[in-house]
Amino acid sequence: MVDSQYTDPRLVELYDTLNPAGPDTDFYLSLLGSAPIAVADLGCGTGLLARRIAGFGHTVIGLDPAPAMLAIARRNDPDGHVKWIEGDARERWQHPWVDLAILSGHAFQVFLDDHDVGAVLTAAASALSPLGTLAFETRNPERRSWERWTPEWSTRRVTVAGMGEVQVSHQLLEVAEERDHTLVQFETSHMFPGDSMPVVGVSTLRFTSADVLEALLRAAGFTDVVMYGDWDRSPLSTSSPEIIVVARRGRGDADERAVLRRSLGGVGGSAPGGSEVAWARATRH
Repeated sequence: MVDSQYTDPRLVELYDTLNPAGPDTDFYLSLLGSAPIAVADLGCGTGLLARRIAGFGHTVIGLDPAPAMLAIARRNDPDGHVKWIEGDARERWQHPWVDLAILSGHAFQVFLDDHDVGAVLTAAASALSPLGTLAFETRNPERRSWERWTPEWSTRRVTVAGMGEVQVSHQLLEVAEERDHTLVQFETSHMFPGDSMPVVGVSTLRFTSADVLEALLRAAGFTDVVMYGDWDRSPLSTSSPEIIVVARRGRGDADERAVLRRSLGGVGGSAPGGSEVAWARATRH
C-alpha cells in the first residue's frame, strides 16, 4: 500500500517544499560523470532528482508506485525529458539495461521485510548493465534517530505557495527491534491553514545495519560494495547519520573486478576520471 503522504493531493503538493534538493542531490549527481549514461530513479516521487539528471543529457527513467506523485513529475517535465513509469521497485520494469539505479529520499526504508528488500535489490541487479551501479541511502540504526521523532523535536513550519503556512510534526508510535533490523512506526501530522484538525498519516520504516545490508546486497549479486557515513563521503561509523551505499554488480572478469576495487580505494575512495559510474560503464561488456 502506498503511504497517504504520496496520495493525498495536498500532501503531494507539499512534498517538494519539505524535501528540497540538498547534499544528497549533489552526491547522486556526482556519480554521473560527463559521458551520457542510462539512469533509473526508483521511487522518483515528484521527479526532482530525475529531472536534474536528465538536464545533464542522460537518459532517465522515473519509476514510482504513486500516481499523484507522477502527475506532478509529468507536469514539471512538459518536454518529456524523463520516461515516467508507474511501477514497483520490487518488480522488474520493462526497459533496456541502465548504468545507474538510484533510490533516494530514504525510499529504501519503506521495504519492511527481507523478502521485499531482496526483491528490490534483485530487480535492480537484473536491470543494471554489467558492472552497473546501485546507489541508495538508509538511516543508520546506531544513531537511533527515531527517538527524536516527537513533536518537541520535529515540529516545523513551511510556507507553500497557494497554501500558506503549514505545520508539520512527527510522533513516534512503536519501535520493534528484530534480530537483524528495527521497524519504526510513527505518525506525521500536517496542519493546513483554515483546518480545524490536522491531516495525519501513519508510516513504518525499516532500519537495517551495515552488516545485514552488505549480506543482502551480496545475495542479490552485488560483488563490490562501498558504504559512506554522510554525504561528504566520510567513513561509516556508529555516529554516522546515514548508511550511503554504492554497490556494483561486478559481472566482469576477475581482473576487471580487481581493478574496480583498487579504483575505489575502500570507504571514501573514488574512481578514475572523477565518476564511479563512468568507470563502470567504460568497463562493461
